[in-house]
Amino acid sequence: MRVGQESMLEKEAVRKIIRRALEEDIRSGDVTTSAALTGSETGQATALAKEDLVIAGLDVFREVFRVRDAGLVFETGLSDGAWVPRGTILATVSGSLSSILTAERVALNLFQRMCGIATLTKKFVDAAAGTKARILDTRKTMPGLRILDKYSVRAGGGRNHRFGLYDGVLIKDNHIEAAGGIAEAVRRAKATAPFMVKIEVEVKNLAEVEEALATGAEIIMLDNMTVDEMRQAVLLIGGKALVEASGNVTLATVRPIASTGVDFISSGALTHSARAADISLKVIRKT
Repeated sequence: MRVGQESMLEKEAVRKIIRRALEEDIRSGDVTTSAALTGSETGQATALAKEDLVIAGLDVFREVFRVRDAGLVFETGLSDGAWVPRGTILATVSGSLSSILTAERVALNLFQRMCGIATLTKKFVDAAAGTKARILDTRKTMPGLRILDKYSVRAGGGRNHRFGLYDGVLIKDNHIEAAGGIAEAVRRAKATAPFMVKIEVEVKNLAEVEEALATGAEIIMLDNMTVDEMRQAVLLIGGKALVEASGNVTLATVRPIASTGVDFISSGALTHSARAADISLKVIRKT
């Protein structure tokens, strides 16, 4: 389980995503911009928050324009993680209007998605405030955009679960079935997993909680349990393992779940169901 904070996105990985997205959108050329503009027009574009939101992805937003045209000038006085009200100017981009217009949609698509994830995450974090529960994401991210999705969760005050299949052992119901039971699945994991990797086991009832405890699992995931069952599970575990709640976690249920005493609450909704934030980009021609 990865619950630490990472300070920055890897620049080259982000540029790879951007280059791929621009290629998908532009291909042989922006026929509309080429037809409507001479290419000599200059000006400024202003990114405006059209709703209250949490900022995430300013560097990504800027990098899209830079990848398209290194001569564009990007300015902002804000930073990721900041909550801003509707009407806030998030950033300005100055220079060639042809370059700005061609990069506009890719820049907004990524930025709006990232801000949307951060904003939804903050709502979950705020709902659990005052409890010990920490809000985690899952691997239910947009394929190819995982580094951006998980960064956005951190910007919203959440934490990251494992990044991929390679950096954490999470034995789920299908693994348990395929291995022949919880005990056998954990035994095999302990025999082969690196020493520093924690073993997490998904359980669906109190009997399986007891079984997972007996194996020495370090983290027990309570999957789709009722609030009462979660409370009983926390008492049963009694600090012998970390406890994660998962399954059908919503803004309406996250507070009651957090109040059961679990250590973590994971929700795929943070990344698979976040609505893109409403952000506009308006151009003003200078020459």
